[in-house]
Amino acid sequence: MALILDNISKIVSLSDKENALILSKIEAREYKSKTILLQAGEICKHSCFVNSGILRSFNINDNIVEHVLHFACEGWWIGDMFSLLSQKPGDLFIEVLEDAEVVLLSKENQDDLYHQIPKLERFFRILTENSLVAHQERLMDNLSLSAEERFEKFCLKYPTLIQKYHKNKLLPTLV
Repeated sequence: MALILDNISKIVSLSDKENALILSKIEAREYKSKTILLQAGEICKHSCFVNSGILRSFNINDNIVEHVLHFACEGWWIGDMFSLLSQKPGDLFIEVLEDAEVVLLSKENQDDLYHQIPKLERFFRILTENSLVAHQERLMDNLSLSAEERFEKFCLKYPTLIQKYHKNKLLPTLV
């Protein structure tokens, strides 16, 4: 559980008491590859922090074509933000691509932590801002770059993820 506390401490400083409170509000679970953590049409009830392994979020269009929105490997967060924040059914699937240990923080516990540790609102605001910037950049890339240029940029931006995929022969899933 130290990895999640390290992740938070990169943005906000917490006391030992606050760290203990966070640890009391989260749950670590292990999942096998190919496990679906969230189905499209469900309400997302957790933010997920990846302790180990790789997850992805994606949707499937009417032509049954998958569109990957996000990958998450060790030290990254993943979830369906629309569904989590609105508490309405979402459009995303979240799948485990490589056996993983995932830390789950329920929406209810996250809201409770905001009241007990106001600094966590700052932490999650910064995560949300960074996510918004990344999504805008990706949207602009999708509008202006070729598929080959987007893939090259992705490889340069996330070399560790590419190495893990290549090592585990999951690369075709990415392309």
